[in-house]
Amino acid sequence: MPEDWDDNFDEEDDSDDMPEFFRVTDELDLHGFFPEQVPEMLDEFIKNALELRLYRLRIIHGKGKSKLKWLVHKTLENDPRVASFGDAPPESGGWGATIVYLKDE
Repeated sequence: MPEDWDDNFDEEDDSDDMPEFFRVTDELDLHGFFPEQVPEMLDEFIKNALELRLYRLRIIHGKGKSKLKWLVHKTLENDPRVASFGDAPPESGGWGATIVYLKDE
């Protein structure tokens, strides 16, 4: 059990006092996920980002054989909430990460 796990965490509790590992940020690391999980992960990530008014996102897919990167880009191409996307700058992961700009709806 994680060190910062709250033993009193109630799954039915709708409060904003979520443990740290449940907080949504502007970054999604796909290491450890299967390719078939990517479209759903991206959909939820973008939905949550928009709710939090995060319009610049970073998706880490790794440099490897680029299967995850290809799938991320294919998914983003077809998402109407996405304004643009491209490789991250070198200091943010280069071609191992994608920067996404969402439309401000």
